[in-house]
Amino acid sequence: MGKTKIVVLQLKELIYTAIFIGLGILLLVLLVYMFYPKDEDGAATSANYKPGVYTSQLTLGESTLNIEVAVDQQHINSVSVTNLDESMSTMYPLISPSIENLESQLKKDVPVDDVVLTEDSRYTEILLLDGIKDCLSQATSGK
Repeated sequence: MGKTKIVVLQLKELIYTAIFIGLGILLLVLLVYMFYPKDEDGAATSANYKPGVYTSQLTLGESTLNIEVAVDQQHINSVSVTNLDESMSTMYPLISPSIENLESQLKKDVPVDDVVLTEDSRYTEILLLDGIKDCLSQATSGK
């Protein structure tokens, strides 16, 4: 007769092995999902701009502000208000800090729709963001 070998497997060891294999597969799927580039609808794609400096005008009372956005092909390089004089700064004191906050976030490649607005100057930042969006629409359409 042949020699029969009996293998004894503990049920506890089989369960632990199955759990670790399942966790390993879940981890791999999660890593692929997190680091795989997303399509046009996803947030991982960066915008394609026509490099240049684009301007937009905002009317505040009887004054006009020019918002200037400089972009290269993939990034926003600067956002500024070009004709902000002393009288305008006095009448609208939140413009300077608001534009600095928006610029710092946009230069870090935060999408325009995901910019975090401060509680103190929310409405000023919304107004400035409208002008920035106008400039970026010019940059993407190439006008």
